[in-house]
Amino acid sequence: MKAPSALFIYSLLSFLRTSTTLDTITPSQFIRDGETLVSADGSFELGFFSPGSSKSRYVGIWFGVSNDTVVWVANRETPLENLDGLFKVTNKGILVLLDSTNTTIWSSNTSRTAGNNINNPTARLLDSGNLVVKDGNTESPLWQSFDYPSDTLLPEMKIGWDLVSGLDRNLTSWKGTEDPAQSEISEGLDRGGLPQLVDKEGDNIKVRPGSWNGLYFTGMPWLRLNPLFKYEFVMNEKEIYYDYKIPNKSIFVRYVLNPSGIGQGFKWMDHTKSWEPVTTSQSDECANYAHCGAYASCNINKSPVCACLKGFIPKSPIDWNLADWSGGCVRGTPLGCNDGDGFLNYKGVKLPDTSSSWFDRNMSLKECEELCLKNCSCRAYSNLDIRNGGSGCLLWFADLVDLVVLQMDGQDLYIRVAASVLDHIGKNRHFGQKYQVIIIVCSAILLMVMLVLGLVFYVRRMKLRKEGLDIRCQNDYNNEDWKEDMELPIFDLITISNATNNFASSNKLGEGGFGSVYKTKQRVDCLIGVCATTLSMALLEDFFIFMKTLD
Repeated sequence: MKAPSALFIYSLLSFLRTSTTLDTITPSQFIRDGETLVSADGSFELGFFSPGSSKSRYVGIWFGVSNDTVVWVANRETPLENLDGLFKVTNKGILVLLDSTNTTIWSSNTSRTAGNNINNPTARLLDSGNLVVKDGNTESPLWQSFDYPSDTLLPEMKIGWDLVSGLDRNLTSWKGTEDPAQSEISEGLDRGGLPQLVDKEGDNIKVRPGSWNGLYFTGMPWLRLNPLFKYEFVMNEKEIYYDYKIPNKSIFVRYVLNPSGIGQGFKWMDHTKSWEPVTTSQSDECANYAHCGAYASCNINKSPVCACLKGFIPKSPIDWNLADWSGGCVRGTPLGCNDGDGFLNYKGVKLPDTSSSWFDRNMSLKECEELCLKNCSCRAYSNLDIRNGGSGCLLWFADLVDLVVLQMDGQDLYIRVAASVLDHIGKNRHFGQKYQVIIIVCSAILLMVMLVLGLVFYVRRMKLRKEGLDIRCQNDYNNEDWKEDMELPIFDLITISNATNNFASSNKLGEGGFGSVYKTKQRVDCLIGVCATTLSMALLEDFFIFMKTLD
């Protein structure tokens, strides 16, 4: 009887394996197109996929709740062009992707040299989404996918340096939505000076979230501790890295560096079956690296957004006035080195680029200031860690670039300026304070005058009301006894004589066709029911006619 071929045995094993859910493979097993590894809790799957409408095939890992959300790709640069691929782990603990001719399309590199002591290697997909290769002799992984990120940062995945092995973990975006090959856009930790998180396109920094200050990256103050995320930054002699953890394992989150170079955080919403954005690395123009050039600050709430720091002037006034701020600013007054230089405190800012900085964990802020003053090359200083009132020392020895005024939190930065600049600012501040005092005193005097005038007017009005002017007359005019069509009222001679001061010539207003017109006294106006300071000419004329008829 003919012995079964190796391909038949592999096919049989694969058939048996598909009847149960597996999270682990050994050298005697493999994954072929259409089959998957599933983590123990079902959070992640590993298998073959084609992005979008592409027909190229890749081996990747995706979320169990969203199978079109790929978080890691093995053969990013070398896709398969058919469905005949096989994915397996070798006896030496190396993952390989084979095509139909048994040619290796992609393979992993072990974190340590694989030797003859490898015993029963396995490849297992963990509930974290990490694909780990181990042997039976140790718990340390021979290789893990978390050491070779694609475009996605998952919880517990590290971004940064393993200083022992020299491994640099960083994110690299896809070239396009249908091409997972590495683009020139990356995100990782820059180890020059104080390590800082940067997004690059090639060798050029595009976005700089900044250095870690104990609570968050200085340009991302919203990364504070919260119930959903726990952020961590580790810097010691063995490694420098940043990661985050999710206390609630039932929540699915991811951070993606997209092909446009923008980093975005997402959370899975089970009720809508969709990913909801929760953070972004670039929200406005001030997020663009060095948008305002050297020695300038960027404030998105100001117009224009760029402004030279105090004591500095535009390097090119013409370009600056044309809204080309890339040239930045220069000192208006040179430093005097040890001759009376001082520091201006800028509050609530994202610290400048730290690639040319120096730091010490144990120095106080006062010691930091003194050390900076002693070195003529020192440009600025700040606390290294802002927790518990601040600690440590951070010094800058190059131009201050990418300084941003934040809309929330931020920290203090002390910028070195010449003594004359401090004096000028001090005089302006003193003048401003005197000006404020003058304004306050004048305002108080004006308020008192208004109160006195108001009191005088009030007393005068009350006196007039007591005398029965205006309001009483108007009421009399509108009372029910008044009739619009009444005939001329008749008054006795004594009343009229009193009203005109006995027909005094000083009260005479003029003469009409029927006689003279006289001015009356105010109190009599009210008595006779007329709301004016003078009697109408027609009434007086009719009155005199009436008086003559009596004679």
